[in-house]
Amino acid sequence: MKAITKTHMAAGLKMKDIPEPSNLKPTEVLVKVRKVSICGSDVHIYKWDDWAQKHIKPPMTVGHEFAGIVEAVGEAVTMVKVGDYVAAETHIPCRHCYQCKTNRMHICKDMKILGVDIDGAFAEYVRVPEIVLWKVSKEIPEEFASVMEPFGNAVHTALVEDLTGKTVLVTGVGPIGAMAIQVAKASGASLVIASEIKPFRKNLAKINGADVVIDPREENLTQKVMKLTDGDGVDILLEMSGSSTALEQGLQSLTRGGSASILGVFSTRIQIPIDELITFKGIKLFGITGRKMFETWRIADQLLKSKKIDLSKVVTHMISFKDWEKGFELMLNGECGKVVMSVE
Repeated sequence: MKAITKTHMAAGLKMKDIPEPSNLKPTEVLVKVRKVSICGSDVHIYKWDDWAQKHIKPPMTVGHEFAGIVEAVGEAVTMVKVGDYVAAETHIPCRHCYQCKTNRMHICKDMKILGVDIDGAFAEYVRVPEIVLWKVSKEIPEEFASVMEPFGNAVHTALVEDLTGKTVLVTGVGPIGAMAIQVAKASGASLVIASEIKPFRKNLAKINGADVVIDPREENLTQKVMKLTDGDGVDILLEMSGSSTALEQGLQSLTRGGSASILGVFSTRIQIPIDELITFKGIKLFGITGRKMFETWRIADQLLKSKKIDLSKVVTHMISFKDWEKGFELMLNGECGKVVMSVE
C-alpha cells in the first residue's frame, strides 16, 4: 500500500510502498482510509524540529487525523463491525492507569499517540485498537469526519464553561481557533473577539463568525477589549496561539472571576505576573489536551450532524493523496486552514 513515511532522522517525508497491516490482535481493527488531514504536528515531523527529534523514531508511517471504513476486525472486537464509517481518537489509552480507570482516558498516564508512537494513518490502511474508534454519523461528509479530532480540541477548549450569553476572546486563529469561534457562536456566546496577526488567519476569523477581529500589533488588544465590554473584560479566554505575549494579553483582557482555557503549546518557559493576572483576579485556568473520550466526540458529532457547525469554512483545501507534497507546502506557508487529502 502507499504510505507517507518518516524514513530517516532528517527533514522531509517520503511516499513509498509498504506492506498492508496484517495479523490483527484480538481487539484491533483494520480501517480502509478514505480521507486524511494534515496537522501541525505532522509539519513538525516533516521539518524534523526539536519536538520531532525527541518523539519520532524512524522508520514509521505518520499522520493521525483520518476517516474511513472498517475493513476487518480482530476476534474480540465488539464496538465496531466491517463496513462501519469511523474516525479515531489519536490518544491511545493504556486502560489500566488511575486516569483511565476514573473516566479520564484522554490524559492517560501511559498514553501512546497515533502517528507519533505507533504507525499512523497517512496510508491506504491503518490498524488501530477498537477503543479509539468513533462511529461517525452518516450525514457527516468524509472530509469533515477526517478533522473531527482537531474539531474535538476546539469543542473541548470552548465548552469547559457554559458560554450562554458570555463574552469570549480567542487568541490565535489557526484552524482550531477558527473552529472554536464557531463553537462559541453556536453555544450562545454574546460576543466573540478574535486576536490574530497573520492576514490569512484574520480573514479566517471573519469567515468563521468572529464579531470583532483585532491585530494586536496595530491596536492595544486589552484596551480594545475593555472598550467592547464596557470596561469589564471578557468572561472567557480561549488561548490557541502558543504565544506568551498572546497569553499575557489575553489574561489582561479577562474579567475578574473569568475563565481561561489554554490549548496553545508554548515552546519556551512563560514568565507572567501570576499574582496580578491570575491570583488577585480570581480566575479559573483550564489546561486542555486532546478530547474527552468520548463525551467530546459525541458533542462534535452532533454539532456536525445538525449542521450547527460548518467546517467548509475551515477546510480550505482538498487534494489527492498523491499530491501530499503540495499539502505540506500549503501548511508550511501558512496560507490555508485544514488541508484534507483523499486516499482513493
